Amino acid sequence: MNSNPHLIKAKLIKRYKRFLADVELNDQTITVHVPNTGSMKGCWEEGDECALSLSSNKERKMPYTLEMIRRGTVWIGINTHQANHLVEKVLKEKKIPSLQDYEFIEREVKINQSRIDFYLRSSKTIPHVYLEVKNVTLSLQDGIVSFPDAVSERGLKHLDELIELKKKGFRTVLVFCIQRSDGKVMKAEESIDLLYAKKLEVAVDEGVEVLPLLFKVTPEGIIFEKEIPFQRMAR
Repeated sequence: MNSNPHLIKAKLIKRYKRFLADVELNDQTITVHVPNTGSMKGCWEEGDECALSLSSNKERKMPYTLEMIRRGTVWIGINTHQANHLVEKVLKEKKIPSLQDYEFIEREVKINQSRIDFYLRSSKTIPHVYLEVKNVTLSLQDGIVSFPDAVSERGLKHLDELIELKKKGFRTVLVFCIQRSDGKVMKAEESIDLLYAKKLEVAVDEGVEVLPLLFKVTPEGIIFEKEIPFQRMAR
């Protein structure tokens, strides 16, 4: 469990200008930081319960950060910075069977002019792994979670990098970190970004592995649950 003992409950009023939201806390309206570059489509409506963290940095202009929102009975983790921490913990605890043989884990490894989230090495004679993480919050259909929630040029670039690294003999893995517990199947959201969905198909055909990892999110903590199936585009 990734424990969040100090999260504070509030009521969401609106999200705007991408990185800002107004919430009602203790009968006052305050502006909080939103650590999410996506559209957050389907993640919130006015009046939803939410959970905030409070920074210890007294110099911050906005001391509160929006961490999660409750939609119906499901809490959704909207802090994209959490995704790499969650995946790193799962890797270190050897909870992904296909990656259990990798003892050495490096973060933010530079590749040309870019960076890949993780580089995994093993003492065994097996290919090293380059691993990229994407945070998932979108669900447009019951039981189906999807990425992206907005057109993602950066996501396309990362897929190209993984494809090229695979061609050079490395093992390449794309992890979808799903911060909501109602997903049964993961897919690319072609209705939002068809180019990304098609490029992901190319990546899979080239040997890039896709691992959708489901996490249960609550204000008390975030728990890894399981890997769920990846659904490819109809052909």
